[in-house]
Amino acid sequence: MTYNIDYETEPGWNFDAEKLYKRVVDTVLDEEDCPYEAEVSLLITDNASIREINKQSRNMDKVTDVLSFPMVQYDVAGDFSHVEEMDDCFNIETGELMLGDIVLSADKVNEQAVEFGHNIEREYAFLIAHSMLHLIGYDHIRDEDRVVMEDKQRLIMELLGISR
Repeated sequence: MTYNIDYETEPGWNFDAEKLYKRVVDTVLDEEDCPYEAEVSLLITDNASIREINKQSRNMDKVTDVLSFPMVQYDVAGDFSHVEEMDDCFNIETGELMLGDIVLSADKVNEQAVEFGHNIEREYAFLIAHSMLHLIGYDHIRDEDRVVMEDKQRLIMELLGISR
């Protein structure tokens, strides 16, 4: 597994953000029975930067908590059976499945932890789990998809032993 993590801002959290990031990624991929070693990148930034990225990539001029940039398109969320047929989703040097990029606002992690009444570690883990599910094809646009994704998020958090 390759877990890239870059900091545009220093969040000052009192937990090991890199270790938790790896745990969340591994838990999601294990739960989804991903048969490949994978590569995922995480950028931790601030509200101003994520707003600019959101504006440039989604034409939405607003701050958000997390953005997901999947490298693989799925007909069925979490179904990895088709990826070997695709030319450009494996890293030619490592052979790992390149799932995509996560951009996370440390400012929003801190704000939402207070807003939702839980600790920063829980909010951070939840947003990474949420984004990882997007990277493997899940979405929450339609109500029935939202229910599936929320159930998966809840299960991932339980498996991690992280509660509100």
